Amino acid sequence: MVYPPPIKLDFLKVLTDDTALVQHSKYATPYRKEGYTTDDNARALIACTKHYSLSKSLAAQKLVDTYLGFLCYMQRTDGKMHNFLGYNRQFADAVGSEDCIGRTIWACGHCLDSKLPQETNLVAKEIFDRAFKWASTFSSPRANAFSIMGLFHYQKAHPNDPNISRNMRILGDQLLRLYEKEALPDWQWFEPYLTYSNGRLPHALFLAYENTKEEKYLQVACNSLDFVLQVQMVDGVFAPIGNRGWYMRGKERAIYDQQSIEASSMTEAAIAAFQSTSKEEYRQAASRVFDWFLGGNLKGVKVYDSVTGGCCDGITPQGLNLNKGAESTVAYLQAHLALEEATLLPKGFEQVKKTPFAKTQKT
Repeated sequence: MVYPPPIKLDFLKVLTDDTALVQHSKYATPYRKEGYTTDDNARALIACTKHYSLSKSLAAQKLVDTYLGFLCYMQRTDGKMHNFLGYNRQFADAVGSEDCIGRTIWACGHCLDSKLPQETNLVAKEIFDRAFKWASTFSSPRANAFSIMGLFHYQKAHPNDPNISRNMRILGDQLLRLYEKEALPDWQWFEPYLTYSNGRLPHALFLAYENTKEEKYLQVACNSLDFVLQVQMVDGVFAPIGNRGWYMRGKERAIYDQQSIEASSMTEAAIAAFQSTSKEEYRQAASRVFDWFLGGNLKGVKVYDSVTGGCCDGITPQGLNLNKGAESTVAYLQAHLALEEATLLPKGFEQVKKTPFAKTQKT
């Protein structure tokens, strides 16, 4: 397998103005009419924080300041978040989703666990502390998972705070209760359906295990990741659950449209699994899933554009969706940076043989 091209922030800069990261594009041109989202800017903050920690890039630090400043602006006085902001800088919602708040917690936790300047981290801590008080009210399993991930990084910055592990156990147990309610022998999952960002649920439990060393988190993390990897492998090729119907238990799974965000979340989940278990099959899974961006997909198309540094919005039955929006571009950067951070690129990108996840399915 070809080593991936060097990381480029070029297209991220194209999509970023003095307010924030623009949500969508028309092909490779920012589509300012649809404004900005907290979701995208939180994800971009994570990616650029990782980039800065690995490279000390001043360009990445400048982007961090832009995205963190945007999150600060989007936080309400009660600590919740607005999610949508128009290009005219007017809020387009009263309050954002739980996932939006959870992503903010995750992103700010990442900032604290970084080599960013102290003044930057103080802003991130303030946003985190004001948002986190809402985590106990979340009903969304993904918001729950994002909060666990934020806590994991928060504790690395504040290792002597006993409340962090306590809160991680509370949130981890909530995910376990969902799993116990919904899981069946042939459906090892937290919900009666598979939709978006599926990898974040087992990923969060791997981090809960790393923090607490409680085997119950590791067991469910492995079971659920094995299941969702198996479902999303078609003849040994990673095929993300399609958003044209998703996958409801007992029904046929949708193959298209495949989205970059799922390839990213599954790459990072497999990395977390390898770090917790040292099982080679997870290293290989991370490599195979990430290869979706580089042509290892059912259409054999390159989703990531190494010339511009942008990433297409997904794969349709006809081929590439040529729009290159914020979510997809950041998804690629998150996955690639996670592989570099975990130092898995040299071995992880060797040609790999089929693993137990390679379950044949009809397309």
